[in-house]
Amino acid sequence: MEQYRVVDTPHGALTYLLVKKRVKNLNLRLNRQGQAILSVPLRCPEEQADGFIREKSGWIVRNQPALPTQPLPAAMDRETCKQLLGEAVLRVYPLVSGAGVALPQVRVRKMKSQWGNCHYRQGYITLNAALARCPQELRDYVALHELVHFLHHDHGPGFYAAMDQRMPDWRQRRKALRDYVCLLEE
Repeated sequence: MEQYRVVDTPHGALTYLLVKKRVKNLNLRLNRQGQAILSVPLRCPEEQADGFIREKSGWIVRNQPALPTQPLPAAMDRETCKQLLGEAVLRVYPLVSGAGVALPQVRVRKMKSQWGNCHYRQGYITLNAALARCPQELRDYVALHELVHFLHHDHGPGFYAAMDQRMPDWRQRRKALRDYVCLLEE
């Protein structure tokens, strides 16, 4: 059973989707559009669900993607996407070249759930075509993120240390990228 509910919280009125199903706990998540979805056990009273949303309203508001403050650039042709994303890789490549990373091949394709991925064994990275519509500093962040995977294949402490060293504001850029998650849906 699913229903939309509106709850007054300390952070203003919040609309969420209440889903009653066979679960043991209350499970709150945000979908890509930032909509709060609360799954609860079948016999959970709606008042308890509303109270949980009130309690977690600060987290919900902090983690919802903001709408971009500027209009999004129009979709562009594949060649323009490849050019913009290739330029991003070339801008940040000097940050890893001294560590022995060879300049990888850059592939561009539409992806629904990620901005990029690294195929370090094959020597290439793939960047999401939608990333070309994001501001340059966000394209650069994703390009560097994928290049650092040639040094550190996972998201362990070494990876984050390498990112901190090469782009100290990468966490702010990653957070700003959330404002463009709507592009993944197009």
